[in-house]
This record gives sequence, structure tokens and C-alpha cells, in this order.
Amino acid sequence: MRIEPALPDDFSPRHLRSYQLAYAPGGTVRRFFLHLLLGFVFLSGLFREIQVKFLRQEHPVPISFLNKMDEEKIEELKIQTQKWLNEAQEFIQKVPPIQIYSAIGVVLFTIFLFIIIRLFKCTSSNTIVLTGLTGCGKTVLFYQLRDGSSHQGTVTSMEPNEGTFVLHSETTKKGKVKPVHLVDVPGHSRLRPKIDDFLPQAAAIVFVVDAVEFLPNCRAASEYLYDILTKANVVKKKIPLLLLCNKVDKVTAHTKDFISKQLEKEIDKLRASRTALSSADIANEYTLGVPGEAFTFSQCQNKVTIAETSGLTGDISQLEQFIREHVKP
Repeated sequence: MRIEPALPDDFSPRHLRSYQLAYAPGGTVRRFFLHLLLGFVFLSGLFREIQVKFLRQEHPVPISFLNKMDEEKIEELKIQTQKWLNEAQEFIQKVPPIQIYSAIGVVLFTIFLFIIIRLFKCTSSNTIVLTGLTGCGKTVLFYQLRDGSSHQGTVTSMEPNEGTFVLHSETTKKGKVKPVHLVDVPGHSRLRPKIDDFLPQAAAIVFVVDAVEFLPNCRAASEYLYDILTKANVVKKKIPLLLLCNKVDKVTAHTKDFISKQLEKEIDKLRASRTALSSADIANEYTLGVPGEAFTFSQCQNKVTIAETSGLTGDISQLEQFIREHVKP
């Protein structure tokens, strides 16, 4: 049973039509729209009052003239508002409630979808994880990207070195440029697990290899790279990885093709040995490559790119290109 509110003492017959519309079946929705209209009228009047005050300040005229003009305008506004309200009431009364509910649903869904899209755009990652063995030149590359300087004399990092900045080569660019959150993860074996703190928000990974001292460190680099490529976050999110051969300016540096082939061979051996372990020992790992075939980086779930750079000479264009492919300006 629907209970209608008692009529006010000053209720007059001219209010009857509005009362019937508001408290007829589906009246809740109609009251909602009527309140919106009244709010609009109130804001219109307020805006008009602000305009009048502005005119009084900017263009002084006799107060009596303004008062007379205000009274005329207010009276016209009242008449027009009453006309709009009557038309709106008649229109809302004719519209079935189900159509009104549907319209509200469409508007709310559109607003919700817009908010979701905005949140998705705002949360796109700008984190680049820089890692590799100790002494491969990660920290020098970090400073080249940030300051355009090699900062010679840096020591081995014992804590992640991170910062959010616009790439040095883009500081003179006009327009909006998105900053990069760069994390230099220490390469010491005891500190490598710190990389797990940054992988969930990583847009890409840069694995740095010393192209000069590669052969003595090939096995260790392969093990570390294997661990990264089989991590759950990397596989599930398909985080792209750049295999970056550093110090190629040296005469004794190996080529990127030689380095990638040697790493593929070592990882293939690791894959065979680790597959033989019990499932309990590799519970947090994913397998690499295709069973029965020699391993290549093209078989990885995530994309692996190979490039060359020289931190000391500042030739880091391929590194910057990779970063901007995954952190859009």
C-alpha cells in the first residue's frame, strides 16, 4: 500500500496538477527529474545575479534602472520557468516509467565505462627494469639516460638505484613528454631477488651483458636470464625484454649475434637440466622453448629483442628507442 504525504496547509488548487504528477505511479522518477529542473532554474538565476553584479562593476549605471531591469527580467524568468515546468510535467507524465529507467541506466553505464577507461589509461606503467650481472655497466647506462653523463668512478650498486625523469635526450623536446621510471637492480647474486619487487609494475626489462667480458660470465648470465624469463610475472604479462650488449666500443667486444647464440646454447642446457628436477623444485617457474627443439629467444612467451650500446661513449640510441616503444611519450 502506497502512502501519500499529507497536503500542506497552504496547498491551493493550482498545485494539484504538480502533486498528482509527483505522486502518481512512477512518481519517484518524475520527482527526480523535477528536482533536476528546479536545480537548473536555481543555477540559472544565480548565474544571472552574478552577471548583473559584474555589469554593475564594469559598467556603472543608475541603481534604479538596474532594479527595474532586474524586476522585469525576474518576472519574465518566472513566467518562462513555470511554462517549462508545466511542459516538462506533461512530458514526463506521458513517458512510461520503464523508458525513464532505461534512459537512466544508459547514462549511468556510459559514465561507468568512461571512468574505467580513464583509470586504465592513468595506470599504464612507465617502469623500466635495468638488470644484469655485476660490472656490466648498468649504473653508467642509468646516468646516461638521466643526465647524459657516464659518471665515471661509480661503484657496484648494493641497493636498487631508481628515479623518475624525462630522458636526457628528450629534455629539449617541445610538447608533453612522459617521464620514465627507471630501476637499476643490483647484479650481485644475493641482491638479485630484489627484482621481484619491481616486475609486477614493469613495462619492460633491459638485461645488460658485458660484451667484452662475456665468455667468462656466459654461464652466470645465462642462469640469471633463464630465471627472469621463467618468472610468473614475466610470462603471464609477456613483459618485453631487451638483451643489451654493452661496451661494444671496445675492440675486444663480441658481437650481439655471437652473444645471443651463446646464450641460447647455455639456456638450452639449463632447460634440459632443470626439466629433470622435481616439479616441487620448479613450482614457481615456467618452461622455456618448444620440447624437442633447440632453444631460441623467438620461442619465448614474451618478446626478446637484441641490441648494442656503449655507456661510456653515450651511444645509447637503441636503448632509448626500446624504452620509448614501451613507455609512450
